[in-house]
Amino acid sequence: MIPRRRTFTSGDGLRLHFQDWGDGAGCRTPLLCLPGLTRNSADFEDLARRQAATRRVICPDYRGRGRSEYDSDWRNYHPRIYLEDLRHLLGALGLDRVVAIGTSMGGLLSVALAVGAPGQVAGLVLNDIGPDLAGDGLARIATYVGRDRPQPDWPAAVAELRRLMPNLSFSNDEKWLRFARATFKEGDDGQLHFDWDVRLARALGPVTGELPDLWALFRALAGLPVLAVRGGVSDVLSQATFDRMAAELPHLVRLTVPGCGHCPALDEPEVQPALDAFLAAID
Repeated sequence: MIPRRRTFTSGDGLRLHFQDWGDGAGCRTPLLCLPGLTRNSADFEDLARRQAATRRVICPDYRGRGRSEYDSDWRNYHPRIYLEDLRHLLGALGLDRVVAIGTSMGGLLSVALAVGAPGQVAGLVLNDIGPDLAGDGLARIATYVGRDRPQPDWPAAVAELRRLMPNLSFSNDEKWLRFARATFKEGDDGQLHFDWDVRLARALGPVTGELPDLWALFRALAGLPVLAVRGGVSDVLSQATFDRMAAELPHLVRLTVPGCGHCPALDEPEVQPALDAFLAAID
């Protein structure tokens, strides 16, 4: 099965890309898969392929990532704008209810969608993200977001990613190569460049300085099915925060991927059956 590659127009006129998997006429609640800060829709292709037999699966590229247009104003790389884009997408598709699966920043956007529009989100999967963000992980991410690292070929790109993110859970060279192809794109100079607008880094400072009380937002999820996945050695979601999440939201379903850093790919042997079972319980 292959996705339909589609675009929609944001409220301020950008052409934004998304992958559209599965049967749009299906009766089960569609999935909305939201990637991390620098990531794109390619990260969810395995998950979408598994779920598309029974659900529609929508995987967007945020502005400035993947096949979506870059914004001429870096200040628009902001969660408030991303949420507006997602609302435009859901409105354009006529989707009034989804299950949101969010990795890292995508998890925070999923929570905001659920709290901001009660009834629109039928359930949440939060992948390696919580209401407290560990400083070590944020500092590590900041070291590479804003500076392109051109690579001469795909083996070099894989080697660079292994250096930057040594604790990912990819079990073989093929998976590392797929990850590299979802991270780099070939430029006009023949070299491989990061597949995001490096000006994202300029927006990180203002965003981290004005975060709302994320615990209040998290507690507002009471009553919604929520699955939280943590990489066992994550430097973004600490064990202490993961434990507090369970205390604050007693119905939370939790899963840890041993030895994995930020973020799990959601195709690990520990994750697939638990994720599939969690989704199967939501119509």
